[in-house]
Amino acid sequence: MKTLISKSAAQTHRRGGFLEVDLMVGLAILTLAIVPLGYSFVRERQVLRIEYSRSVANEIVDGEMEILAAGAGKNLPDGSQNYSVHANAASQLPPGHFQLTKNGNQLRLEWTPDKKHGLGPVVRETTLQ
Repeated sequence: MKTLISKSAAQTHRRGGFLEVDLMVGLAILTLAIVPLGYSFVRERQVLRIEYSRSVANEIVDGEMEILAAGAGKNLPDGSQNYSVHANAASQLPPGHFQLTKNGNQLRLEWTPDKKHGLGPVVRETTLQ
């Protein structure tokens, strides 16, 4: 027994197949556009966090260096020593330490992160008067 398919049913079947291919091409294009965009957002977030930490470290080191240069550094002994900061913003920094080095009238204050992760040391130097 032979089944006859009408012309309109065959055309509808072919049109449905074309729509499936069109849908797959559209999904592929969408995937190729969205996946790299998602990765760029993740990288952008990492860069912003690094830059935020760098700016906090710069502000703290600058502020502490101003205090030391204003006269607080004159009473410190020569040599390297760990330095405790008085800024509450230091809690926003990644793990690291502040180190003060005094050689005569030269002061050097440095914040160094324990792990690099794209963030390097922040250093300020001044001469006491």
